[in-house]
Amino acid sequence: MNRTGDILGRALKNLDGLLKMPYGCGEQNMALLAPNIYILHYLKNTQQLTPAIKEKAFKFLSSGYQRQLNYKHFTGAYSTFGRGPENTWLTSFVLRSFFKAQSFIYIDPSKIEESRTWLNQQQMENGCFRRLGKLFNNRMKGGVSDKVTLSAYITAAFLEMNISANDLILKKSLSCLRESINNFSNTYTTALLAYVFTLAGDMETRAHLLQHLDSVAIKQGSFIHWSQTATETSASLSVEISSYVLLAKLSTSHTAEDLGYASSIVRWLTTQQNHYGGFSSTQDTVVALQALSLYSSLMFSPEGSSTVTVQSPSGQLTFDVNPDNKLLYQEKMLQDVTGKYSLEVKGTACASVQISHHYNIPTVTAATTLWVKVELEANCSSKSHKLRLNMKLQSLYSGKEDTTNMVIVEIKVLTGFAPDSESLKMNAEEQAS
Repeated sequence: MNRTGDILGRALKNLDGLLKMPYGCGEQNMALLAPNIYILHYLKNTQQLTPAIKEKAFKFLSSGYQRQLNYKHFTGAYSTFGRGPENTWLTSFVLRSFFKAQSFIYIDPSKIEESRTWLNQQQMENGCFRRLGKLFNNRMKGGVSDKVTLSAYITAAFLEMNISANDLILKKSLSCLRESINNFSNTYTTALLAYVFTLAGDMETRAHLLQHLDSVAIKQGSFIHWSQTATETSASLSVEISSYVLLAKLSTSHTAEDLGYASSIVRWLTTQQNHYGGFSSTQDTVVALQALSLYSSLMFSPEGSSTVTVQSPSGQLTFDVNPDNKLLYQEKMLQDVTGKYSLEVKGTACASVQISHHYNIPTVTAATTLWVKVELEANCSSKSHKLRLNMKLQSLYSGKEDTTNMVIVEIKVLTGFAPDSESLKMNAEEQAS
């Protein structure tokens, strides 16, 4: 069992472990950079940014920034694997992150301007942005055209950069987005649009969107959240949707009623956090931490103390929360796996409590949705006395979605062999197309 006096305490302790992913692509690398930015802004705003925390987080920011430049094109766009096709979604993700990171580390201003200029060039006549590259999460598309969700994401990035809603590019994109607001078949897009029009200062459109979102909210006691559809099982997508609603609620002037509504969303979001303080994937972690840091900044109070008491079959555990240890991550091992536990909190300070259960499961041997077929052809009669081995590899997906999300196949070359450079080049070009 662990406890912290701050809902971002777990994430702060595990800045380098929020997402256990390889740094294999441009989006996954951003998982190292983006969450740190929002946590740092929160700590700075609440005057809790200590030299030790600053040194640790700045190291991750600088490392992530330098690594991300490996995926940059000379045009200012970014791609998944550097040499791949330019990606509008990833470029806007990098742009909004680099802009916010400027408060803490040096970011070359020309890199930001190049990316913004390139995105401007992708705007179509109707004001929306053309889609280049693949969406990473195929569940985002839902029943709405890709251009709406993508355009809303890019518009949000521009607005977060404090670009005026009267800017010609933004006026055109907001006009395009307004044409889609009567289509409420995609809850993700509706939540994102609510955040966009909040940033744009269009309170009438914002109220219209939030009214619909409230009508489809899943309310269970003191918890509120959203899902894409009634049968949607993606916790990751629900976290993103709920986080965008939270951002929309808090990114403008708000009432006590708004804060109460927001606290119900926060209660549900904190139940979805993993042991490291992150969530299921890159994007839900980034958006959720952005929303939670905003909420924490608004609700922060340096005063107050509380005592958390856990009564278990084998005894009692006590955690103290006070102004001096609010960010301290406290953890104690429960001695009994089974049994009845009771939790009591006394005092005036808020505390976040989580029980983490770790266990092993049998290794899954049957792959029901994805399998790889390999065929080898050897040419042993080559006059050059060099053995040529051709490998045909086919990855097959048989799941319920139209396409998979990202799949990486690692091929190791046999000792004594070297890959044919022309063959690799041809394969890369086919994948890019």
